[in-house]
Amino acid sequence: MLARTGSAYFIVLATKRILFLAFSLLLSACGSEGGAASSSSASSPPAEDHSVGGSPAPEEFAAPLTLAAYPTASFHPVLSGNKANLTLAPLLYEGLFAVDSQFQAVPLLCEGYTVSEDRLTWTFTLRSGVTFSDGTPLTGETAAQALQTALDPSSRYAGRLSGVQSIRGGEGQVVLTLSQPNSSLPLLLDIPIALGTGARPLGTGPYLLTDSGGSLSLTARSDWWQGSGSLPVQEIRLASLTKSDELVSAFNSGEVSLIDVDLTGNSELGSSGSYQVWDYPSTDLLYLGFNASQGLCRDPEVRRAVARAIDRDSLAETIFARHAAAAAIPVHPVSPLYNEELAKRLAYDPSILTDLDLKGRSLTLLVNIENTAKSAAANEIARQLQEAGLRVTVERLPWEEYTTALAARDFDLYLGEVYLTPDFDLSALIAPGGALNYGGWEDSVISGLLSAFRTAEGELRQSAALYRYLCQQAPIAPICFKNGSVLTQYGRLDQLNPTQYNVFYDLSHWTVP
Repeated sequence: MLARTGSAYFIVLATKRILFLAFSLLLSACGSEGGAASSSSASSPPAEDHSVGGSPAPEEFAAPLTLAAYPTASFHPVLSGNKANLTLAPLLYEGLFAVDSQFQAVPLLCEGYTVSEDRLTWTFTLRSGVTFSDGTPLTGETAAQALQTALDPSSRYAGRLSGVQSIRGGEGQVVLTLSQPNSSLPLLLDIPIALGTGARPLGTGPYLLTDSGGSLSLTARSDWWQGSGSLPVQEIRLASLTKSDELVSAFNSGEVSLIDVDLTGNSELGSSGSYQVWDYPSTDLLYLGFNASQGLCRDPEVRRAVARAIDRDSLAETIFARHAAAAAIPVHPVSPLYNEELAKRLAYDPSILTDLDLKGRSLTLLVNIENTAKSAAANEIARQLQEAGLRVTVERLPWEEYTTALAARDFDLYLGEVYLTPDFDLSALIAPGGALNYGGWEDSVISGLLSAFRTAEGELRQSAALYRYLCQQAPIAPICFKNGSVLTQYGRLDQLNPTQYNVFYDLSHWTVP
């Protein structure tokens, strides 16, 4: 049976057999934004979502909404590294802005802003009447202190704030000064505002974390600025876990109502109960990298031909089971920045590579062996390129050997993965000396194009020369953006509209039977 609910599609299959799905917790095997992965709008429905049916949830776990938490780990929304606790963060904390499912900034704690003439100084006016969960008012000073914490090298947001020179708070305002213009700064300011730097700081969000004799729960705040009456539940039970592998088993048993997963990963998810899958677009870019400093791929004509010989749609549909969105340019297709006309000019056409007549030439394609989906994708890419007349050998390496080979440029091609920031900044991948510019691509004009792209606004960004130039030079070949997925126990939640940064996005519209 195929049905539609909210922004997602689901399939219910009445079966008791165990289904093994690729599973990994988001960020568990990837770096922070911009690092290599080992990571007011309508939601865009995924190509296909799945729900596998089985035994009903045990009666003792039939609470409408039960989430997982690790009490001994930090709950700090900026400094914590625990994925389950970070998943809870949007229920406890809010940012100046939220990022919706189309990667657009939505004002939250910010009610307006001004920008200086040189585009370097941004003044954000805070929403009045907002308090933290202990009644402390949100001020410019407390917001500035929270953002200062995000600048710390240990922060998961440090990379996206690298262009911020200073942060200061004033009367109901926060002022950020940049080292260079960036018109997409609001997209980078969904950073949770927390009061304090301890393991359980206070937030301005709709719920309060309560601890009663070691039993954790989330209780709706009666003084929340948006009003607790809009929330689907007033109390959320937290299942206290201690080991990382307990999260999967807690969901399989029905104890936990919801988990955030990557269905294209390399772990196993066994289902003993019915569940639904709600896909959401992410900035997790899978791409083919080239050694642009030496060998056959030093020639941009070869790189362009190789990029055109990859059937992205087929890879997204088969290898990633439709939990991915094919992309010919390095920006997600749901983003307003995605240039459809340009993407069409980069459509699959293996004849371009065939016409180069590279028969007998051989290339080596590196991939890390730990990720089975990426390994399968590498095999398929090699097969497609070989059909177009280019001999490709796939070399599967353990992660440490893989990264060592990348650093030494001991490759012709490599299959890479990176979590881009929500403004789709490519500096780390293509800028001279970029941390992820493994191919050693250097170009005299790229720094200026990146700067012009950051400065441009709205449609000017979409039509910016940066993407056209990248298509011409092809320092990387984008393949797809992987989806994230929220799994919920079947029939216990409905109308979800998750985003990469908040699986509880648009919570007020959820249906909790």
